Amino acid sequence: MIKKLDLIENEYFNDLVNLFNSYRVFYGEESDIEKANTFIRERIVKKESIIYIAVENKITVGFTQLYPIFTSTKMKRLWLLNDLYVIEDHRNKGIATQLIDKVKSLCVETDAWGILLETSIQNVEANNLYVKQDFKVDKHANYFFWKNLK
Repeated sequence: MIKKLDLIENEYFNDLVNLFNSYRVFYGEESDIEKANTFIRERIVKKESIIYIAVENKITVGFTQLYPIFTSTKMKRLWLLNDLYVIEDHRNKGIATQLIDKVKSLCVETDAWGILLETSIQNVEANNLYVKQDFKVDKHANYFFWKNLK
């Protein structure tokens, strides 16, 4: 079951924080539950992101987090699918697909122009999933990044 998590008082909030921490560790970051809690709490309280969780038998097994951005040329909202994670023993059960379907529904409901995402080239499983879900690799634009070294 996919649920929107938009209250920190939600019974699944702590599960989400633990999943978010695991997601960060998966991408090579150090575990930090306290900062993960603060980060997720701020996104929810400030209404800066939309978070969907996947729950099976009252256990949170996956989540996705989206941020609103805009395209000036199309004069529409875009959704940045920034995070998508399913715990390892629940992968290949269609949970990530259910989360993506929920994101696509949000895109339609909000009349957004589309969904933007980025994943590691080495994350072959995720790359294959996104292609199966009709996401296209943008071969017409360069992706640039500037890192604040302070």
